[in-house]
Amino acid sequence: MSERSPRLQPGMTEIAALGPAKIPNPIVDMSAAHEKFSSFVSDGEGINVDPFLRPGRERSEVFFEHAGPRSHIYFDPSKLKAAIVTCGGLCPGINSLVRAIVLQLHYIYKVRNIVGMRYGLQGFIPSYGHELVELIPETVQDIHGRGGSFLGMSRGGQAIEEVVDTLERLNIGVLFMIGGDGTLRAAKQIYEEITERKLKTGVVAIPKTIDNDIGFVERTFGFQTAVEAAAQAILGAHNEATGAPHGIGLVKLMGRHAGFVAAFATLALSDVNYCLIPEADFDLEGPEGLLSALEQRLQNRGHAVVVVAEGAGQKYFKNGSGGEDASGNVKLGDIGVYLRDGINAHFAAKGREITLKYMDPSYLIRSMPANSNDRIYTGFLAHSAVHAALAGKTGMMVSLWGNHNVHVPIELAISYHAQVDPDGGLWRAVREATGQPPLKNSPPDA
Repeated sequence: MSERSPRLQPGMTEIAALGPAKIPNPIVDMSAAHEKFSSFVSDGEGINVDPFLRPGRERSEVFFEHAGPRSHIYFDPSKLKAAIVTCGGLCPGINSLVRAIVLQLHYIYKVRNIVGMRYGLQGFIPSYGHELVELIPETVQDIHGRGGSFLGMSRGGQAIEEVVDTLERLNIGVLFMIGGDGTLRAAKQIYEEITERKLKTGVVAIPKTIDNDIGFVERTFGFQTAVEAAAQAILGAHNEATGAPHGIGLVKLMGRHAGFVAAFATLALSDVNYCLIPEADFDLEGPEGLLSALEQRLQNRGHAVVVVAEGAGQKYFKNGSGGEDASGNVKLGDIGVYLRDGINAHFAAKGREITLKYMDPSYLIRSMPANSNDRIYTGFLAHSAVHAALAGKTGMMVSLWGNHNVHVPIELAISYHAQVDPDGGLWRAVREATGQPPLKNSPPDA
């Protein structure tokens, strides 16, 4: 979804494999009269990394191979043991994804040995004492209607060597890792340690983040649910603002480095007057800053709605709020509280009475069940991940790119963060929908 991505060279999108795939894919038995299954995909099929090339241009040497079932697989399903782990923070759709992976492994490939690791990478570390969860269709049949994570989550900090020790000890052939940027970085380290030890264990990742900021992913699962829920929060803020004299509704949404949720939720309604994201700097004070714009807005219309992504305005905090979280992310300053207090203080100093309602629905949004679109999407991602894993592919993640399910090397996916282009069409649409000025003070004359 980013309007900017790095230039790539041929070979940078190749997917590693554990070895040659020699076993005929058992899903041929799904076709009528056991005829050849017509939808097998070859590794030579793919889509340009730039999916917006003009029609008629031949595919470039830099392409992502299409996801889907291969005619031959690497693992014997009857002997394969697979593991699933969910890491990081909660996100709508995790349970739907876990369920879809289990059902695909069990019913399509007849894999009968599937385990879930409890509480993220902690589940691999013996000292935590977390037990394995046997994953069969009966275990997961109802979890897709629930929010949160059936397996539990935790953030990083575990020793990669111990994780791989456990994979080797349990004789895991395929590890499915569900998580965001931190999880993908851990997946890369796990893949490298496995390769160093010459183990035959595949690592297949499924990208998870509400922020939608993972490189070379058109849309992460849970994003549509988050935008839908955020729009409802904005509607509530608008009702509060219009229901009081000089009312201001202030909503803080997810988005550490990227403002996709804030931008799309703003476009989902016509009620937002100011949208603030990390990619577009803004001033709070000064003649052209946010406070001045709010004064004018209240004078002209009597109410205002402000939406801010959590990573916006970090210049107002010295070194964030201090330190890092368990995943190595810099702890951000709380821009929502900062704006709430700053707006209240500004109007109080001017002797102007306002009614400001502050909403932070982040934890409510990220823990809710996925909507229908995201549940469908997680099904496609799960199927693609299982097909890739059984074919022996490793060190990769499944992705949606150019409206195609594709394979992307993990190393490439973590090479940059997807962001809203402040000079691109998405941000232009937001500016037009809100009518907001740049909210930046003009530099003083030389």
